[in-house]
Amino acid sequence: MTATSTEQTFLLPDLGEGLTEAEVVRWLVAEGDVVVVDQSVVEVETAKSLVEVPSPYAGRIVTLHAAEGEIRDVGTPLITVAAEDAAPAAPPSTSADTCREEEKQAGSGNVLIGYGTSGAGGPSRRRRPRRRPTAPAPTVPAQAPLAKAPDRGLEVPRVMSPLVRRLARDGGIDLAEVQPTGEGSVITRADVVCALAARMDDHPQVPSASPAASAQVPAAPQPPSAGERRTPLTRFRKAVATALSRSRSEIPEATVWVDVDATALWDLREAARTPGDPGPGLLAYIARFVVAGLNEYSVLNARFDSERQEIVELDRVNLGLAVQSERGLVVPAVIGAETMTTTQLDTAIREVTARAREGRATAEELAAGTFTLNNYGSFRVDGSAAIINHPQVAILGFGRIIDRPWVVEGEIVPRKITQMSFVFDHRVCDGGTAAGFMRVVADAIESPSSAIARL
Repeated sequence: MTATSTEQTFLLPDLGEGLTEAEVVRWLVAEGDVVVVDQSVVEVETAKSLVEVPSPYAGRIVTLHAAEGEIRDVGTPLITVAAEDAAPAAPPSTSADTCREEEKQAGSGNVLIGYGTSGAGGPSRRRRPRRRPTAPAPTVPAQAPLAKAPDRGLEVPRVMSPLVRRLARDGGIDLAEVQPTGEGSVITRADVVCALAARMDDHPQVPSASPAASAQVPAAPQPPSAGERRTPLTRFRKAVATALSRSRSEIPEATVWVDVDATALWDLREAARTPGDPGPGLLAYIARFVVAGLNEYSVLNARFDSERQEIVELDRVNLGLAVQSERGLVVPAVIGAETMTTTQLDTAIREVTARAREGRATAEELAAGTFTLNNYGSFRVDGSAAIINHPQVAILGFGRIIDRPWVVEGEIVPRKITQMSFVFDHRVCDGGTAAGFMRVVADAIESPSSAIARL
């Protein structure tokens, strides 16, 4: 955020881990309106959800810095607010260097952790040059944007966006030779775009089929063949495609499964029902057993740091829940699930999933998950080899609960059976750990009363 003695400019804030841009969907105020602190001023859409952004300032709105339908980067001006006794000032200059001007035409290229990247910009998705908070000027002279960075020894270049890495890789750019201009010496997409542009200026005869050329000049779209119907991916579907492709390409996953007798859990849930209170749902009980399993096998409540080759175990269990919304699959999290009772988990699960289905899950909920629970039984299927929600390391799924013949004490009887499947990152553990975790959860489902007594 920036400020002067008479007015303050509110920059689009960081809306959660990995969220680098948002589309202005609807302004809730107009220029000249008076706002108070924490009043919602705009509704923006990320690749994850719709979010109402509140103002941190009070006063009269001088300038709305974006039109509805426009894409804004995190850290760029959103509104300017002046004290009511202050005269409106002229909008700040938006001058930028040539590379940043070119970036306006390039689309996003930034990825959202789990679900996010926008496509190339069109007339209704204008991009302005990124304006960062006041920071020391880059050490590279303006006339030599591609000057080789100082020798940083074995230091790994800092890149927050995986798509920035991919853009550099596709263009044949060595990130160690790119001068970072982002806050905290982070290499941004603009830095890589400038490197690509400068290299093309130095080598104008690069073949059009090269990665660098294709990164700068997209191929013309091919007309559909007879009998084909093509549907462009939405921003959300592009985000999903990016996230799932990344998970499958980076994580060496393995899947194990087991059939579980859920009769006792079914009976416990039915016994807890009263005319005025339906009691916790089955998913709340299962969520509690999952938390118990993660407490015992904490390596599964973690992420894998591939750059440092470390397993990062997490103290809190933020239980992600796969939810099918109108926009597509999202995974909001129940934050702090390890502190909740079964009843509290039931309430939190219902609230979080309801917000997600309405597209109102918060950015924190969508980015905070440390482990995912997937109830695909709601789709009336029995099994699934799910894809891990990167950067998590495991996902547990349950199929539908149906009556099946089961052997109990030598007798074949009908029981409530569900299939539990578990997908885990083989880098963080082996099958013994995965099986141990599964048995903690499965045994609790088969003997829920005793399991709850121990929790």
